Amino acid sequence: MKIYVKNMACQSCVIFVRETLDEMGIPIYKIELGEIDTKNDVSDNEKKTLDNSIKKAGMELLEKKQGVLIEKIKKVTVDYVSNAEDMSDVKFSDLLSKELNHSYTYLSNLFSEVEATTIQQYIISLKIERIKELIIFGEDSFSEIAHKLNYSSTAHLSSQFKKATGLTLSHFKALREKRRITIDKI
Repeated sequence: MKIYVKNMACQSCVIFVRETLDEMGIPIYKIELGEIDTKNDVSDNEKKTLDNSIKKAGMELLEKKQGVLIEKIKKVTVDYVSNAEDMSDVKFSDLLSKELNHSYTYLSNLFSEVEATTIQQYIISLKIERIKELIIFGEDSFSEIAHKLNYSSTAHLSSQFKKATGLTLSHFKALREKRRITIDKI
């Protein structure tokens, strides 16, 4: 049985839901972002209990078709941004239409109506968070980050980051370095 979950956006969420289902004794085939596939049917009481449990972590079960479709859009988008380096030759609108079997126009309009933002703005927000993560880890240069996330140039990455955060890439990196005090300086 398929069960859809709103705001299940990271691996920690997957682990939390898996542990909750284990505690409830509900056997599963697989869990991925936004989706649970159980081995058996789940009763309405079990769904209610599950919903109450996962709400503590900011998630909730979805029942309406529109909500399910929105979560599928988010899942495809998160996967696209997470694997951007491997998707450099893939047009997102074509990918989304193919994955969800609806026209991009329909999906885009539905997403904008329900989420009060565009799919494109959602992609930018995801990219900005990914950029922050990569800067904090400090393993990649700005040009390597631009390449990983399919920006046409470091300048494009930089201007989009500044527009979204109000900070330059260098300033954000400097803030990260200022916050961390090495053990020998304590």
